[in-house]
Amino acid sequence: MASKTPREMTGAELRSMLKSSINLKSLGGVKCPELKLPPEDLQWWRDAKVGMFVHWGLYSILGRGEWARFNEQIPKEEYEGLAQEFNPENFSMTEWTDLAKDFGAKYMVMVTRHHDGFALWDSPASFEGFTSYNTGSKRDFVKEYTDAAREAGLRVGLYYSPMDWRFPGYFDPEGLPDNAKLMKDQCYGQVEELCSKYGPIDIMWYDGGWLAHKGSDTSSAWFWEPVNLNKVVRKYNPKTLLNPRSGYEGDFYCDEGSHEISGKILPVPWEKNMCVCSGSSWGWMAEDPVSDFDWLIKMLVDVICRDGNLLLNVGPDKNGKLSEEVKTRMREIGAWLKINGEAVYGTRGGPVEPVDNVYGTTSKANKIYLHVLDTKAFSREQVPLQEYHVENAALLHGDALPFAQDDVGVRIDLSSIREPEVDTIVVLTLKEEVKEAEAAEIYFTGKV
Repeated sequence: MASKTPREMTGAELRSMLKSSINLKSLGGVKCPELKLPPEDLQWWRDAKVGMFVHWGLYSILGRGEWARFNEQIPKEEYEGLAQEFNPENFSMTEWTDLAKDFGAKYMVMVTRHHDGFALWDSPASFEGFTSYNTGSKRDFVKEYTDAAREAGLRVGLYYSPMDWRFPGYFDPEGLPDNAKLMKDQCYGQVEELCSKYGPIDIMWYDGGWLAHKGSDTSSAWFWEPVNLNKVVRKYNPKTLLNPRSGYEGDFYCDEGSHEISGKILPVPWEKNMCVCSGSSWGWMAEDPVSDFDWLIKMLVDVICRDGNLLLNVGPDKNGKLSEEVKTRMREIGAWLKINGEAVYGTRGGPVEPVDNVYGTTSKANKIYLHVLDTKAFSREQVPLQEYHVENAALLHGDALPFAQDDVGVRIDLSSIREPEVDTIVVLTLKEEVKEAEAAEIYFTGKV
């Protein structure tokens, strides 16, 4: 039987169809059916819903963001001298993995090397040996992380930036092709190290495939040849999930930043990437305010009701430590997930399209979970469920609720709720199982 050709959709059509605030990065990546994972290989990730991102490196000494080296034009020798100071005191990787578990994450993604070129592992491919293993700490933090994550039962993701500010050829790849090739060779060598030395890698999370800080990951694919690069990944780990930031289209899409989410359910696998703090920096900043609990829960709800995952970032200081406020907030979310996880983990967004700032739905088996963000506004809503028969409505871990169903939909009486939660969860038990949407084969070209 002939293979089904993905329907091509432009960025403009996507925005029109979804009327969404979701801003997917790196649309129009290079296609390669040989690399594309089937939906069943993404199932664990789609069930996981929640991950913890960690940005940590030399920039964590300065505390002015992970772009400090470039933004402040710090001289090469001065910045690289920080590597001798990068020697975290009394730090064990289990501090992060324990927090990830407390937070309710099912997977982690750790920055292994950012745009400054400093590698957090024993990397023979590193240009000039610029690694944590060769400098102050003499430690391979990637090994420590992958071992600790697996011990904690967490899926392992590695962030890697192909670009490197240390190479003049990055800024002028056509004028300095030999130097640019050195950077490309480093990239291929380091990706092979990461995928071959540390056991099965569940997610390869790229960032920074553009060149000379112009264009996009996609427009620079001619240089990186991302299909060849990701064949290296799949050579060692055939089922590694790939994000789209290498210039290859990837297995899932990314929406980056702290902007709020609105619009319809996204018909492709996607992930919201954002910080638990203000979002002004991914790396550690001493006075970076921590986001409110209610706002973060609403963000999680808005993401999962649109069938996405939430990858929430923390930025440890130079010693690998996180502030008590950050740890408290992460644990507060984890405590909420312990109580309400039934309506999060293992669900799919829908089947009802969200009503922005009012409610959305997740579902599994014969249950629909209504995530009600505004009970007063919800009282005016009729949930369109024409093809399902509701047998019972109740608060999650609570009392039954009065409801009425007709040919148009269902109305649920929430008048008994005097003090609504940030997410008041109502469970609808159905006579039949919810029909899972077929995996949409859509290719977003990114063309407007």
